[in-house]
Amino acid sequence: MPYSHAPGPTAPALRPTAPGPGPDTADIRLVVTDMDGTLLDDDKRPPAGLWDTLALLRERGVLFSPASGRQYATLAAQFAEVADGMVFIAENGTYVVRDGVELSSDPLDPDVVARLVGTVRRLAAAGTDLGAVVCGKRSAYVERSDPAFLAEVEQYYLRCEVVEDVTAVDDDVIKVALFDFGAAEETTAPALAAFAATHQVVVSGEHWVDVMNRTANKGAALRRLQRELGITPAQTMVFGDYLNDLEMLDAADWSFAMANAHPEVVRRARHLAPSNNDDGVLRTITRVLGLPPG
Repeated sequence: MPYSHAPGPTAPALRPTAPGPGPDTADIRLVVTDMDGTLLDDDKRPPAGLWDTLALLRERGVLFSPASGRQYATLAAQFAEVADGMVFIAENGTYVVRDGVELSSDPLDPDVVARLVGTVRRLAAAGTDLGAVVCGKRSAYVERSDPAFLAEVEQYYLRCEVVEDVTAVDDDVIKVALFDFGAAEETTAPALAAFAATHQVVVSGEHWVDVMNRTANKGAALRRLQRELGITPAQTMVFGDYLNDLEMLDAADWSFAMANAHPEVVRRARHLAPSNNDDGVLRTITRVLGLPPG
């Protein structure tokens, strides 16, 4: 998600752009990017020239992988034209799929899901304007059905069902996402402190908080993928903008925070890329890999 930020004087020195192509950059084999606030602009549009760049990467044998809090079905639809062979790191790393085949997943215990949903119901009853999205492998499930809430959910969950009781669905639940119409980092996230001791409670955007198993994050999914493909961190390029991208940045030598990134993401990354509204991902890939400009 977008986050307006200019690095302060105490931030570590970061190269504003990566070095140009050379012997040390020629062996990049995996490019992984977050979607919202990173690859997509603030209007949720992909950069012009994306499909041409992906074709060039494929010609060079470089695997391109979206890594997002978005649902697998949503990502697969967005990249339908080029999805063959692409690895999708969906639901913040809890569900990884290639060519329709699950590579890995990390389902939540049903009791944990029930406790999370109970917490959301109590917060809502006390006046917090929020709703839960129970994310299964087949679909997402919600109880709240007002148009304002569904409009936010449907941006990220192509498959979504409104049900009477989200704790009763017959699906493997891999994540519970909470949308807070206020500031999630200040309201919803602190209310989930009891879960943070045993699970990942990640602020993934201004209004979103995701709860997953402690073993689940984009970085863990990326490291498993690297092992399976025989690709090293030195051969991996990663882009991110928000707190759910931190572990993923740690898994790559070529780690880039977007210019619009959360301050902690800027501190954690090795490099700084132009903003999501300035086609930062594509511009950086083109520069570092020496691709012809789009």
